[in-house]
Amino acid sequence: MTAVIAALAFVSAPTYSGSIAHLINDKCTPCHYNGGPGPFPLTSYQNVRKHARQIGDVTRSRYMPPWLPAEQSPAFADDLRLTDAQIETISAWIDAGMPEGDQSEPAATSKSPSGWRLGAPDLILRAQKALKVPAGGSDVFWNFILSPQLTRGRYVRAVDIRPTNPTIVHHANIIIDRTGSLRMRESSPGAGFPGMDVTVLRNPLDLDGHFLFWKPGSIPWSEPDGLSWRLDPGNDLILNVHLQPSGKVEWEQPAVALYFTDKPPTRFPYLLQLEHDGALDIPSGARDFVVSDSLRLPVDTEVLAIYPHAHYLGTLLEAWADLPGGQHVSLIRIPAWDPNFQAVYRYRDPVRLPAGTVVHMRYHYDNSRANELNPNDPPKRVRGGNLATDEMAHLWLEILPEHGGDQRRLYAETWARHQLEKYPGSYDADVTLGALALSRLHAPEAVAPLSEAVRLRPEDPIAHNLYGATLEATGRTSEAIAQFRLAVRRQPDYANAEFNLAHALERAGDKPGAIAVIRQILARTPGDATAKQYLELLASNQAAQ
Repeated sequence: MTAVIAALAFVSAPTYSGSIAHLINDKCTPCHYNGGPGPFPLTSYQNVRKHARQIGDVTRSRYMPPWLPAEQSPAFADDLRLTDAQIETISAWIDAGMPEGDQSEPAATSKSPSGWRLGAPDLILRAQKALKVPAGGSDVFWNFILSPQLTRGRYVRAVDIRPTNPTIVHHANIIIDRTGSLRMRESSPGAGFPGMDVTVLRNPLDLDGHFLFWKPGSIPWSEPDGLSWRLDPGNDLILNVHLQPSGKVEWEQPAVALYFTDKPPTRFPYLLQLEHDGALDIPSGARDFVVSDSLRLPVDTEVLAIYPHAHYLGTLLEAWADLPGGQHVSLIRIPAWDPNFQAVYRYRDPVRLPAGTVVHMRYHYDNSRANELNPNDPPKRVRGGNLATDEMAHLWLEILPEHGGDQRRLYAETWARHQLEKYPGSYDADVTLGALALSRLHAPEAVAPLSEAVRLRPEDPIAHNLYGATLEATGRTSEAIAQFRLAVRRQPDYANAEFNLAHALERAGDKPGAIAVIRQILARTPGDATAKQYLELLASNQAAQ
């Protein structure tokens, strides 16, 4: 009988090819591949056997695979957590001597990204020049400018980001620059420029709607039909990268893959942000400093994904929704925050929230020696800011109106008014409200917020241009000309402000001045058909007088 039991145990013991390879492939190899961010590869039986005891320890403790959110309903897609049964399978395999199994039985195909994970891209963009990352010192924030050089507008359904050295890249974001305004910040073409908080010259109503985010282990996301986004000729993609020195000099030259679709967007998501960085003033030694924010949704809404963000003092991060009928819905709860494993979390099914729902965030911070991640020893006072030694309290929701249509401007107005409740004198909120009023042809409503935006940020060309458009629409043409001139002075290649200036000069009777402005545009971009046509019209009108 003993022999029979032993034989049955041997037969039932899991094997690498039969069970373990599939688990490792699904849960581990997105990080643990040759050259990946994991400390060793797990892409073969030999690799896995070598580290089997360690794998058993970290899976039993649930330290690995890294997954920060607590289990909840609504559930997240791509949940990396192992079930209790899967953990037991790994332990049983180790205890059985780590049998490889039938070598003729094909093991799971490794997800090691030796090729692009969504297949052959339609377009690959690589940084022109590699960045030298020093061996030590503080974190590096660098912006690589990638130019698609498109000849026609395209709809993008997916992106994938591939660093040269993922072990030193903490995370990266893609920012769309539709005016090419950030090229002026490069010391030489292709060199990129430093900085974490990047301000792009753009229409305030060109609203962000998609998470274009990467971290080590990220699984690229392909948008379903109807949720693509547009990329036009002349647009740049800014790859904003957070790098951490490794102890030796490294080089980084990332690439981005683009996947196109012929299907234009029919639904328009919006990235709604809750935040309260202004309340972050954490005393040294504080064990439980709490920051919160709340916002009421204006229409029936679907939540597609969520992205919480804090730095090293964050401990418990949570967000929830209180529905008008009294129902409480957890959106995310992270009981042990670790910024090294931050991610965008997509819901398995959209979370439906009716109009009037109040969305809440509440973040807890530990600025004591008890916090092993505290970057300061001894602890010191910490405020809100962009550096890793500062703190943040951000929550983004990717949302859609439940019944279709484009409600991004309504969401943007809701956000802007909420910002002004928290921070009277918010430039971003004022310039958004002014642009919204102009878009509705309510120029008198735009005067107050845009005059305040110009006062708050006099160096910003967007505010001057929008304020000029408001003044011209309300009959104050001479004041409008002054604002357009300031916008062009702040940003010499700001074509929209130049056209506005030319139109205002023409309206004021200064056709030679208008012609001079349009010639400046053509000197810079000789192929600008709109400028050519306008110059011909101005010249013919001047000749007729």
